Amino acid sequence: MRVCVYGAGAIGGHLAARLVADGRVEVSVVARGAHLAAIREQGIVLETGGAQMGGMPAAATDDPATLPPQDIVFVTLKASSTPEHADRLARLTAPAGTAVFIANGIPWWWRHGLADPGPLAHVDPGGALWTRFGPSRALGGVVYSGNEVVRPGVILHRGSNRWPVGEPDGTLSERARAVADLMASAGLAAEAVPDIRHQVLRKLMRNVSGNPISALTRHKDGPSAPVEGLLDVGRAMVREALAVGAAQGVDLRAEIDPKAIVVAGEVSSGPSSMLQDALAERPLEVEPILGQLQAFGRETGVPTPTIDVVAALLRGLDLSIRQKRPA
Repeated sequence: MRVCVYGAGAIGGHLAARLVADGRVEVSVVARGAHLAAIREQGIVLETGGAQMGGMPAAATDDPATLPPQDIVFVTLKASSTPEHADRLARLTAPAGTAVFIANGIPWWWRHGLADPGPLAHVDPGGALWTRFGPSRALGGVVYSGNEVVRPGVILHRGSNRWPVGEPDGTLSERARAVADLMASAGLAAEAVPDIRHQVLRKLMRNVSGNPISALTRHKDGPSAPVEGLLDVGRAMVREALAVGAAQGVDLRAEIDPKAIVVAGEVSSGPSSMLQDALAERPLEVEPILGQLQAFGRETGVPTPTIDVVAALLRGLDLSIRQKRPA
């Protein structure tokens, strides 16, 4: 079986290192820059619990066209950059293959199997993924795992290791079970779930305030930083996001306490993914985490005043980062 990890950064690198170490499938990785050069020279390394694991993948490239068709493609790119890879992903995934999209925020396949199917403008502009790849070939994935590329080729895993996967149309399929079994065999706590949207929104409630506020303040604790008013902002964002989720048919208000999740869900031993991006001056995942929530709120008449303000500030930060990057 051929398996590719497309975007072998912090999360993808963790996944790739475990699959390579397990040795049950032929693993290729798509990466870039110094990280790719290090993987080609020394393999990919995961540091976890005081130990190291990983090894040399079958191939490491920045050009997926050089790889043969893959049975499973784990797409671990930032959600905001994934649409530009739609054609390459379509060619890379074998005709009977599956791509597992693991990312933060509202995913591009969200409306597959719902009464109003179609692409989401904020996360799949122009519908590239929807039309060129197609949601029927996709599985959704969520990850609870703190990871950081600490030097080229080396990923530090700080804690948590849960990876739910599921069908966008809400069924519990054999292919979802097969992917979860493959991941579990490599030491990832993966499970096939019947309602991946539920899992997506549960994870989003952990990220909706912590990621943006940590990026804006440059403080790893985000809304839990010792600054008067930040907790109130974070909790308001979670309340608004919960109301939007309920209007979308996934009501988590009985399961999630905004006061508790902002503290328990956001404080960690390492920086959030969005803070890592901000510090490295990489583009931010504004639209999957906040922009699409705003759009859902406007469609259903759910007000999101706090999210609106934070999203505007975050878009301003993202713009300044993008304007500094080489053309």
